[in-house]
Amino acid sequence: MEVKRDILWRVYLSFLGIIVLSLLVLGRAFYIQKVQGSHWRSMSDSLHQRFVALTAERGTIYSEDGQMLSTSIPTFDIYIDFNADGLREKKGKRFTENVDSFAIALASQFKDKTAARYKQELQTAFRKNERYFPLKKKLSFETYKIFRESPLVRLGRNKSGVIVEVNSKRETPFGLLANRTIGLSREFKDASNKAKKQNVGLERSYDTVLSGHDGEKLVRFIAGGTAIPVEGSETDPVNGKDVFTTIDVNMQDITETALMRMMLQCEGPYGTAIVMETGTGKIKAMANLGRRTDGTYWEDDNYALRATEPGSTIKLATLLSVLEKGSSSITDMVEVGSAGRMQVIPGRVVVDAERSPRSSLSVKECFSHSSNVGMSKLAYKAFGERPEEIKEYYHRFYLDVRSPIDLTDVPKPTMAPLSTKKGESGLGNMLWMSFGYGIQVSPLHTLTLYNAVANNGKMMKPYLVNSIQTNGIITKQFLPIVLAENICKPVVVTNAREAMEAVVTEGTAKKAF
Repeated sequence: MEVKRDILWRVYLSFLGIIVLSLLVLGRAFYIQKVQGSHWRSMSDSLHQRFVALTAERGTIYSEDGQMLSTSIPTFDIYIDFNADGLREKKGKRFTENVDSFAIALASQFKDKTAARYKQELQTAFRKNERYFPLKKKLSFETYKIFRESPLVRLGRNKSGVIVEVNSKRETPFGLLANRTIGLSREFKDASNKAKKQNVGLERSYDTVLSGHDGEKLVRFIAGGTAIPVEGSETDPVNGKDVFTTIDVNMQDITETALMRMMLQCEGPYGTAIVMETGTGKIKAMANLGRRTDGTYWEDDNYALRATEPGSTIKLATLLSVLEKGSSSITDMVEVGSAGRMQVIPGRVVVDAERSPRSSLSVKECFSHSSNVGMSKLAYKAFGERPEEIKEYYHRFYLDVRSPIDLTDVPKPTMAPLSTKKGESGLGNMLWMSFGYGIQVSPLHTLTLYNAVANNGKMMKPYLVNSIQTNGIITKQFLPIVLAENICKPVVVTNAREAMEAVVTEGTAKKAF
């Protein structure tokens, strides 16, 4: 009897333990569901849902007369959610009734598969209950307009299950015309060796204006990692603004053609050609060409902004400096010799590309015949005692600062040291600078100076953008800006213009005309 009672006691105790443990499990389950339920459900959503960006439509870059130079073309990716209520209700009646006509419409429009093949793929995806079935990608707007009138699709998102994702592709309608200035999309690899793209030119300089602000939408991830948009969760993007440039398409075409012809003729490694409107500083055309390894030319860099030794084109700055200081007049005579070379200072022999037609040339003729000897002797006469002084004139001509053009990453000019203290070679550097060496400036710097002389001494800021607009309404206008009312005395400008004309009528450019 005692043994039986002992066994029953143990059974009761075990049963009681099981009941208590069950109550604890049930209590914990109730606590998790009712008290902590919202916390765990939100954590589950965070693991299976997240916000993704809705890219804003990038603004368009236009020429001065309103022609598109760079624009975003929309493309459409089409998916089908075969779990949509509209397709599943009444045992998939709507899908069954429309699948034949839908398959025929797809085959007729895209002509890449038969109607039977389309029907088979659609039925297979329906049976598998696919939530994000990829139907077509990168459809053009015109193609998409036809597609959305297809059977089933025209019933709407809920009844058809069709999901449309809009993307954009950057296009330049004029091809390579002004491509480097407008802004090529360049690929590069980051530190993790991933391929990325980087804009240059106006696309980069006005990136924040063109980009707008992205929106976002909530997506839910299902089995297989497929993302399904959650309806009603979108924040619409703010599209970018449009940029209207100063570029003249016809002038740009002529400029590029002329540059290409000259590059093929001289087989140079690279070249640039820029057209500036004299009175305003507007850049009407900017062409750049660099030679590739196969000998062909491509607009691979903006050579108009690259700082390089300007050679004889800097002689205008030397002429203006000398005349402005008053150390020489335009009619003064300079002994250049007849050997095509001369020692201007001890240890410094200056060589001309061609021998002078006479042993003595006027200041005007030194410039028109591009005499290195003549220009260096004029510079020595003006600045031999204090070589640093020439920099004051170059500063007045904006040759020692970055060009104020509305582009990013504009390099700063460089000059060789001009000090003569402690035996430094400032004097020799100054002489070499007088005919284009020991100094690096961009072709745009040179153009800005030459344009100032053509503009009666008034130097204008070069610029590429006229206005920024939204839906045809100007939100920001850019007007001509004067950098210097007078870069030098009016008589100096007049003398310089005469010397520049003489280059064509009697000097180094006579054969070209």
